[in-house]
Amino acid sequence: LQWSSPAEAIERFKSQEIWFAPPQFYELCRLCNFSSLHELHKFSSDRALEGCEQWMPVVLTASNGYIHLLPGDELYPEDPDYTGEKKIIMSTDKKVEDIMKEGSVFHRIVTKNINNFAVYVNIPPKYKHMNPLMINSDWAGYNSR
Repeated sequence: LQWSSPAEAIERFKSQEIWFAPPQFYELCRLCNFSSLHELHKFSSDRALEGCEQWMPVVLTASNGYIHLLPGDELYPEDPDYTGEKKIIMSTDKKVEDIMKEGSVFHRIVTKNINNFAVYVNIPPKYKHMNPLMINSDWAGYNSR
């Protein structure tokens, strides 16, 4: 085990020393907004009574990757399958790049492969929370908005 700051952990992820699932990558990107533990603690204390929400990511399978859609994204379903009972599968023959070019309202994690994530968020956060920094874990040739 090794202690790392959020930014250091993301760098270790980029170099494939460690691996995170998309939700943990998202949260590390959110923690990158704070330069110290004191700053994070102050933020947490200041917004503690504002509320929170439970999210259910919905995966859209593209021809060359995956997009983990989160609430507020223009492609997020109105009635997501929280239990898996409906067995709804979202997929398309389009490439991730084409889906991204077509869109304008983002709250998503794009996964090109197991070590290549990018976070895209351009919606206001709820409950005075903090959006993640839009970090691309090494998707050469593709820029975040």
